This record gives sequence, C-alpha cells and structure tokens, in this order.
Amino acid sequence: MRILLAALVAFVISAVVGWILIPALRALHAGQSIKEIGPNWHKSKEGTPTMGGIMFIVAVIIAILVFSWQEMAAGDFSALFVLAFSLVCGAIGFIDDFAKIRKHDNTGLTAGWKFLLQLAAAIAFLALLRWKGHLAPNLYIPFVNVTIPVAWGIYLVFAAFVMVGCVNAVNLTDGLDGLAGSVTLAVSVFFAVLSHWWEQGAVGVFAGALAGGLLGFLLYNFHPAKVFMGDTGSLFLGGAVCAMAFALDAPLVLVPVGIIYIAETMSDIIQVGYFKLTHGKRIFRMAPLHHHLELGGWSEVRIVLTFTGITVAFCLLAFVGVMYRNAI
Repeated sequence: MRILLAALVAFVISAVVGWILIPALRALHAGQSIKEIGPNWHKSKEGTPTMGGIMFIVAVIIAILVFSWQEMAAGDFSALFVLAFSLVCGAIGFIDDFAKIRKHDNTGLTAGWKFLLQLAAAIAFLALLRWKGHLAPNLYIPFVNVTIPVAWGIYLVFAAFVMVGCVNAVNLTDGLDGLAGSVTLAVSVFFAVLSHWWEQGAVGVFAGALAGGLLGFLLYNFHPAKVFMGDTGSLFLGGAVCAMAFALDAPLVLVPVGIIYIAETMSDIIQVGYFKLTHGKRIFRMAPLHHHLELGGWSEVRIVLTFTGITVAFCLLAFVGVMYRNAI
C-alpha cells in the first residue's frame, strides 16, 4: 500500500512542480540546444526548456522522506542510498546542462570528467551497500536461480562499470519526446513489483515514487514535449535504475529490463565502430536506434510506444526469471 501511496503522491508533486517549473525555465531562457548531427526536423525543438527532470527528482525526494520512515526506523536505509546515488548522477547532469545553457550549445562536461565522477560515485555506492549488508559479492543468475561466488575486488570492478554503463545508456535513450521517461516508467513499475514480491519495502517505495514522478513528468514531456528532462533527469534515471538493481542484489536483471537501453547503446557503438573500420560506411541510417527508425518513417509516438511495449514484455519475462529466487 505504501508503494502505491508513494507513487500517487509523487505523481501529484511532479505534476504541480512541472506547472510551476516550466514557466520559470522559460523565464530563465533555459532552452535546449539541438545537435547539428541529429535529424534536421529536430531543430524545431530548439529552445524547449530543459532540466525538467527536476520535477520528478523533487517528487521522489519528498515521497521517500514521507513513506520510507518505517524501514529507516528499523535501520534499513537502502532507499536513501539509492536516492543518494541517483542524486549524485543527477547533479553531474545538472552541471552538464548548466554548462550547455551558459555556452548556448550542446557540449557540457567532457566525457572523461563524466566517466570519472560517475565511476567514483558507483564505487562509493557499492562499498556502502556492501558495508551495510545489502549487497553480497555473489552473482545471482536469473532464470536458472543459482548464485556464483565472486571475489569482492573483481565484483566491485565489474559492478562499477555496469553502473556507469547503465547510467549513460539511459542518457543515450533520452532522444525523443517521452522516450526515456516512458521506458523507465515501465522499468520502475517492475522494480516496485519485484521489491514487494521480495519484501524489500524500502526499494519498493523508491521505485513506486519514481514511477509516479515519471508519470507526472510525462504529462509535459510526451510528444509534443513542453519540456525536456535534460541530463539532470536522464542521469538521475540511469543512476536510479542501476542502483535499484544492485540494492536488490540482482544486477543481471538489468539485461532483460534494460533491453532498450542496451539496444540504443549497442546501435551507437556498432555505428561508430563500423564507420571507422570502413572509412565512412554506415549500418544504420543514423544512431542511436531511435533516429534510425525516425529516418525510416516512424513517428516519435510510434517509437516511444513500441519501445515501451518491448520493455514491458521483457520486464514480465524478467519477473518470471527471478520470482522464485527466495522460494524454499
């Protein structure tokens, strides 16, 4: 019940904050600059307010503080740990967004700085989970329901790079009106249901709050978008997704539930690699994958609905693969 209440409260807060925030962003001239290398029709979106992710971030913070007190009173601060990592990622995104707005172009923090800051945050988060007993250096394999022991040092390196990769994959998915928000809404609902099933209430409250906050955000972000989440929002979401998976000690579940994030990232990697190897040839019309489909005649709404539908299907599959983990 608290998960549903957290979702409802976060939805209302996000919607109200958006009503106030969007005019404020316009007044501050916090408009998005569109990359020249993107589809030319995206230039019409130039100037749309960015950093709209603030609305669901505020909603999640308030909902967590209100509805996770029961777990915190019992000494379970996992929801706050997940929130803290997500906020650090969001702060990195905010710095990036602010730099872009200040310079009036689409370049903010360098890739190297982003990587180092995210890697440091991931290592700190994983060490904290390990110290507090929420994370074991054992790799749980969904579907076959077995756990493989791994040395902590090896696990830490693997996990940190998985988290950084996930954060940036979600960021890359944020390229169309409502895309990252809709896909991550489905992923958040999955984690809310799984947390309830595994009786992990703290993470469930976070997931529920995130789902509600995203739903409120999509009122303004679905096509045609009145506001973009910016790196502030997309890096927060990436941090939230991977942090929930590790807080539940089930990182490999990110493979099925994050299938769209993976497809978007791999399309970009394949495109760049093939372009360099063949000195100018391309596999996709444009990368990442959503731009390839756009140039193939798909509308933004069709892409968003299709990618969200695929995510829902893979989330259902993932739940089947992990639901018996704690069965006797």
